[in-house]
Amino acid sequence: MVVRKVGKYEIGRTIGEGTFAKVKFAQNTETGESVAMKVLDRSTIIKHKMIDQIKREISIMKLVRHPYVVRLHEVLASRTKIYIILEFITGGELFDKIVHHGRLSEAEARRYFQQLIDGVDYCHSKGVYHRDLKPENLLLDSQGNIKISDFGLSALPEQGVSLLRTTCGTPNYVAPEVLGHKGYNGAVADIWSCGVILYVLMAGYLPFDELDLTMLYSKIEKAEFSCPSWFPVGAKSLIHRILDPKPETRITIEQVRNDEWFNKDYVPARLIEYEDVNLDDVDAAFNDPEERKTDELCGNEDTGPLILNAFDLIIQSQGLNLATLFDRGKDSLKHHTRFVSQKPARVVLSSMEVVAQSMGFKTHIRNYKMRVEGLSANKTAHFSIILEVFEVAPTFFMVDIQKAAGDASEYLKFYKSFCSNLDGIIWKPHTESSKSRINKSESRKR
Repeated sequence: MVVRKVGKYEIGRTIGEGTFAKVKFAQNTETGESVAMKVLDRSTIIKHKMIDQIKREISIMKLVRHPYVVRLHEVLASRTKIYIILEFITGGELFDKIVHHGRLSEAEARRYFQQLIDGVDYCHSKGVYHRDLKPENLLLDSQGNIKISDFGLSALPEQGVSLLRTTCGTPNYVAPEVLGHKGYNGAVADIWSCGVILYVLMAGYLPFDELDLTMLYSKIEKAEFSCPSWFPVGAKSLIHRILDPKPETRITIEQVRNDEWFNKDYVPARLIEYEDVNLDDVDAAFNDPEERKTDELCGNEDTGPLILNAFDLIIQSQGLNLATLFDRGKDSLKHHTRFVSQKPARVVLSSMEVVAQSMGFKTHIRNYKMRVEGLSANKTAHFSIILEVFEVAPTFFMVDIQKAAGDASEYLKFYKSFCSNLDGIIWKPHTESSKSRINKSESRKR
């Protein structure tokens, strides 16, 4: 058996996979410490012009050293790969805990919220704004403490710039000023997301949850929500002060820390002793690829092309029916089907999340893969589906949908209802739209 090794790290099983990276379990052979190794293909990130984004994510995580933030140990590189060595977190996602246990007790919800505020406040003190705070990005360590992860959407404003202008994040957790396409304060927007998370922890469901995105945005912009009867008065008051649609009057982290409900049983985080953080390994990983001394992964890992360039040619071919390429027929539809979209991958993913949640299902997202689960329509059996977004060409994304658990007829009902609510997302071949126009024309003639 060949032992795969990068530097001092022995590589184990794959524990996660996304569009641009694999995450592998690894072990430091010098200390015996378990780590998570994020493996990126150098040519892929160059092709997709992601170098600056990934350098930013790595730099941010190196700057933020806090007990409630996932720690980045170091960055290594070979001629073809970049390896990001991260703290290995064993407790799963806070999202999973909510999915499996429902709403949390007041004490548990408050403890997680206190830790979240501590971690976010520290990030802000370093000029780092997360911009995608949600339970899926909050991991739990072996002691049940929060670890904030996934800084892929984080922002470090340029010197002298105080407002951000990029609309990003998951719609249900995003602040109204972010949706307004105007400049916004990253710290104030993060506070809003923290408020939504607190609501979800205590209620077991979202404060803003609509099938139609326009209606969802309207409710967020007006802060139209209500707290369940079981919310204690102190929590209700705090949530209403956080979910203030006007950023200029929204409660600050400092004010949250002074809140009576927040302060009950509060144990502030013990900060890590001062460390001199340098980004030399980050710069080295992205420069002078010919001078890499790090060992390659043993064996041939097939990274495969992420883009099928011939797809554009297929689209132009009038003799091909793309429906048969992406929908595999009646029997296959019972378990597995696909559709294509020309919308950006993040838009496709967030739209599918909103629709699935509006249908009463729980959603779990990791990179560009989403698990949808809940009870079947007749409420008698567990139902689960896996959806994954693939890039077929620079402007075309394929969504692969598979039934993981549940009855085939239930899957068919879900698929039809799900797709009918994604009309603006699903791309239809020209041949289909032409047939539709012909049928309408013939109908008028008759």
